[in-house]
Order: sequence, then C-alpha cells, then structure tokens
Amino acid sequence: MTAKEFVDRGALTAVSVAMALAVLAPVLGPGFVLTYDMVFAPQHSFLPDGVGLGTTPARSVPADAVIAAATLLVPGDVVQKLLLAAALVLGPLGAGRLVPTTSTGTRLVAATAYGWTPFVAERLFMGHWPYLLAYACLPWVAAAGFAHRRGEPKSLARLVLWSVPAVLTPTGGLLAAGTALATAGRLRVVPALVLLNAPWWVPSVLRPPTSAPDAVGWFDARAENWGGIALSVLGTGGFWNADVAPASRGVPVVPLLTLAVVTLAAAGWPVLVRRIPQVRGLLALGGVGLVFALAAHLPLGTAALQWLVTTIPGTALLRDAQKWVAWWALPLALGFALAVERARPALPVAILLPVLAMPDLAWGGWGRLAAVDYPADWSAVHGILTHDDHPGDVLALPLGAFRRFTWNGNRTQLDPAPRFLPRTTVIDDTVHVDGIPIPGEDTRLPALREALRHNDDLGALGIGWVLVEHGTPGQVDPRTTETLTEVHRGPWLSLYRVPGPVSVNQVGPPRAPVVAADLAALLLIAGCLLWQALPAGRLIGHRRHEE
Repeated sequence: MTAKEFVDRGALTAVSVAMALAVLAPVLGPGFVLTYDMVFAPQHSFLPDGVGLGTTPARSVPADAVIAAATLLVPGDVVQKLLLAAALVLGPLGAGRLVPTTSTGTRLVAATAYGWTPFVAERLFMGHWPYLLAYACLPWVAAAGFAHRRGEPKSLARLVLWSVPAVLTPTGGLLAAGTALATAGRLRVVPALVLLNAPWWVPSVLRPPTSAPDAVGWFDARAENWGGIALSVLGTGGFWNADVAPASRGVPVVPLLTLAVVTLAAAGWPVLVRRIPQVRGLLALGGVGLVFALAAHLPLGTAALQWLVTTIPGTALLRDAQKWVAWWALPLALGFALAVERARPALPVAILLPVLAMPDLAWGGWGRLAAVDYPADWSAVHGILTHDDHPGDVLALPLGAFRRFTWNGNRTQLDPAPRFLPRTTVIDDTVHVDGIPIPGEDTRLPALREALRHNDDLGALGIGWVLVEHGTPGQVDPRTTETLTEVHRGPWLSLYRVPGPVSVNQVGPPRAPVVAADLAALLLIAGCLLWQALPAGRLIGHRRHEE
C-alpha cells in the first residue's frame, strides 16, 4: 500500500466513523434503544419463531436466532450498539471504496451521499436495523460481484460472506441477492444465493399466504414534500410512516436539491461505465428499485401486488415497497461523486451537502432515540418463566403489537415480550396505519381473540401464561384474569398462570425441511470461510481464472 492509498483509506475510514458517531453518540451508553420495530433484550432466547418453526411469518428469521446466540456471549445492549455502528460505518466506507477514482475527495462525496440519506434516517427511526445492515453491505457485495465477474480468486466466497449480514431478514437477503446478480452477471452464483437465503424462504413457502390485500395500499411510498411521491423516492425517501420522516424532508428546497443531485448523478454515470464496464447491471438494478418502490402508483401496480401477497406464500414482504429504493441509492451516490470530481472547489460542499440538507439525522435524530433500561419487572418475569415447569406459551395483553411506556419516554415500540421472555409469546400483530387496522398474520390470533371474547379456556390453545403489561394504551377485560392464578404483580407487569391442562401441539411448518435449510446455509458459510482461509482456495481460484 502506497502512502497515498494509506492516507486515502484513513480519511475515508475517519469520515465514516465520524458520521456514525454523529448519529449514535447520545445512545452509546448503557441501555437499550427501543423504537418502533427495534427491540433488543439483555439475552434473547432460542425459540421456534426465531428459526421459522413458529406460527408467525419468518420476517425476523434468522435474525432472532443469531441475536440469541450473540447475547449468550455479549450483553444485549452491547450487541445492539455494535450492530448499529456496523450498519452506519460499513455503508459509507464501502461506497467510498467502490467508486472508481484516485481522488480522496471523490471517495468522501460517495461516502456521505450513500451513508447520510433519508433511507438511512427513516429506517433507523423505524427501528429497521436489519435493513440498515443489508444496505451497508450492498457496496461490498457489489465489489465482490465485480471481482467475481473478472474471475478473481476467492471472489465467490467473498460475495457469499458479504451477503451473510444481509440475509438476517428476507428483505436484506433479497437486496443482497439482487446486487450480487446485477454485478456478478453469472447465473452460477444463483445456487449459492438461494442456499444462503434458505433459512427464511423455506418456512415462508411452507406457510399459506395470509396478508390482507388492502395492506398494499397502506404500505406504499408517500410524498414527503411538495415534490410529490416520485421526487421523494428519487431522494431515497418516501417511507409510508410519516412519523419517522425527518422534519427537514419537508423543507421547500429539498425537491430542488433532489433534482440537482439526480441530474448530476446521471451525468456521472457515463464516467462510471467507462471506468467499470460491468456496472451497467448495477445501474439497471437501481431502475428496478425505483419501479418497485413506486409500483403501487403505476398502472395495474396495486392490483398486481394485491394478487401476489394474497396468492404466493412469502410475497407479503413486497408490501413495504419503498425499501427497494436501497438498490437506487448506490448508483445515485457513485454517479453524483464522479460528476463533481473535476470541480475540486465544489468537493467540500458536495461532501457536506447530505448533512446540510438533513441535519436532523444527527444526535439520534435530535433526541428521537435514547438508551433506556428495562424495569426490574421484566427480569422478575423472565426468571419465573425460566424456572417454572408449567407448560404453555405466553399471551401478552392488552392485545396490540406496539406499546408506549413512560420508562421509554412514551416512544412507540414493538412489544418487547416475544424477545425478552424465554417462552414463545403471542402478541396481536395487527398494525394500525393512519388509524386503519391492518390484520396480522399470526395463525393463532383469530382463535385466541374468540377465546378472550367468550372467556374460553386458553390452555386448549396452547397458552399456559398470560402477561398483562401496565402503563401502556389498551384495556384488559377483568374477566380474563379472574380464573387465572396470579404469580407476579409489579408496577409494570403482572404474570398469571393458566390453570388446568395445556395443549402443546401447535401447528407450524414441517420441522425437517426448515432444519435442513438452516444446516445447509450454515455449511455454505463455513465452506466459504474455509475457502477464504485455506491456500487451496487461492489455487482453485487461479485455475478457474486461467480457464
């Protein structure tokens, strides 16, 4: 490595780390960041839902199982901070390394243009940390894909290994797979990608489709300013939940800045193609991402999406269409950086432009995020459920997917019980968008609602425990707990045992194919790690290259 390259990489690393610190600094102390879908606990438990064997969709497969393994070694709040830091550092660092240039300034433009975006802000505030981790891996997957296309040794192993963090969730797996295919340009990478994603797609196809068709319209992209939906998406924004959009997205000048950046990026793409001829696939993928993000607003788009999510198992992940804009963000950043490369006096402005246009991503979104501790009630209930041999799952009340506790600053957060407690916990996964309920997809919920309505035996439905969470919106019918045995009562939680026999035969996907899928993915990862580590891998790679 030359002195120039050392300085270049040092500057890029420093800026990437500084960007992450600017966002995460207020939450790096002890405690958990609990906001919307982001829920971590001191120690996650290995549960059937974490590997796709439960009655809920495999949206967090295998993320929950991986976090459970990690928290056996490291406290949960530390695991969370490490994942968030990785997600915010690796993205800009990878984009800066990927842009084909010898200019340090150009690399820094690419880094800030990719790492400080509405997509990052909105997904962070929504708690979609796996999406952010996948987004951070895309430049590295692209680099490995280009290397594989050139026939470089061990490039397929690198492609798989850089995709591993992304496949913690279905969406991340598809984002990485699309990027890999677009850059590698070889169908022989498909088997590896299919196998790597097997832990989530196998249980998904074994479940019947349960998504409500109306949900498509409630999760489509939204306009954030006077520029409309298309300009919001072109700027990598347009998330369906307006509550998590930074206030700066509504500033009148934002659509004009978006048009300017997109125009400059388009001017930089010919330079990008000349320097990396294989990049055309990545540019095309960016266009596909835009089409997917705007699908519900295109002719017949809504009808097509409604048919998919109600007919084909596993396609419910297409509902939140705006997330596919992640494919667009990388060519946008690379093109923009190369377009301003020759205008050296403008480079400092271009580097700072994303931050100046959206300053309210900094400092945890100006106070949106904070690190808090769980009340002692949660540990007490965890201990009871760990040591009591009474069978059955836990039903969390009041029914509802989200909570607002004063101990978490009344922030909207997903119910932490399914990840905190050592038993399978059933929550009502109905989501309310603009006050409209979107039916959930847990197959047990309809029967449980009827049982609660008529005060029927919960044990017959596999429920051995009822957890009542206090200090959060929602009501619990007093009749529900009258016949139950109170085991714990605290200021925040009450735990009840359901008397009598408890059925333990709950219907889920067949165990054998799901376990086989998990083992196959693990073997593939282990094989790629060995391929990278052993000299034989280099020899094999050279032989293929020579052929």
